[in-house]
Amino acid sequence: MTRLKNLSRKMLPWIFLAPLIVMIILFWVTPVGITIFLSFTNVTYKNFVKFVHGIEGAFNYTLENFNKLLGGDPYIREIAMITLLYVGSVLSINAFYSLALSIAIVYFIRNEYLSTLMRVIWLLPRITPAVVYGFLWIWLIAPDSGPLYQLFAAMGIAPQNWLLERPYSQFLMIVVNGYVGASFGMIIYTSAIKSIPEDLIRAAKVDGASDFQIAKSIILPLLKWPMLFVISWQTLSLIASYEQILILWGSYGATRAAGTTVFAIYAWFKAFEMGEYAYGATVSLLLVAIGVVLIFLYFKIFGFHKLMQPSKIEV
Repeated sequence: MTRLKNLSRKMLPWIFLAPLIVMIILFWVTPVGITIFLSFTNVTYKNFVKFVHGIEGAFNYTLENFNKLLGGDPYIREIAMITLLYVGSVLSINAFYSLALSIAIVYFIRNEYLSTLMRVIWLLPRITPAVVYGFLWIWLIAPDSGPLYQLFAAMGIAPQNWLLERPYSQFLMIVVNGYVGASFGMIIYTSAIKSIPEDLIRAAKVDGASDFQIAKSIILPLLKWPMLFVISWQTLSLIASYEQILILWGSYGATRAAGTTVFAIYAWFKAFEMGEYAYGATVSLLLVAIGVVLIFLYFKIFGFHKLMQPSKIEV
């Protein structure tokens, strides 16, 4: 009977984790495995049907995709620079601007109704359908008729086309995605700030600490782990994101002209617009590798092993 109870205790965590493990296998491990397999083949639109039906000799194994990615593709260097600009800039908005915004809204604004209203306003892009949100921006920056276009024109900033002229198009790409991402960071940070015991802040005020000192010495240190989550999650999301870019620019030619071709949208266009499925998979595999390396780097910087250590207090 005792052995049965011990076995049940050991199996119980695995029962609860089973749905998560199945989801990881289906939606991460399996796609990554297919991506790795495709990247070592010469599958294109020409032999895709034969490949799907498993016809013998339909494809060959090759390293040509990797050779092309590492030196044969003339656009890779430019795309890498655009991706670095995109991920770095939007991540700064999503992780750090949203942090400052959350502290300002939750702690420095004393009126709870005003604080709640501001949080709701920042959440509007998150709950708006992506297509509606994208086309709203297209309307806002439409030449001559767009409200934002007219506003910037009055300030002396009036390019012919915000969607196609650099650096305005790249600025637009950053703002459109940063505005959505900031709301996600704000949700995490505001929840973490609300969970800080009020006694800590009251004790600091009794000792004569100012609001800025409390924010710097109490609130920020206690947001270390939420920051790890937001930065890690948003980095992985941004590396693989292309939804808003696809809605705003719509084609590979438009993103090339506008300077908004990041690796994720390049992989999309190569695979689904140009029919180079194997090469698109190779570009995607590069993104997976970069994401894994960055996650381990973040865990090292933030000291993730300390979070996973068992409590030293015996109960």
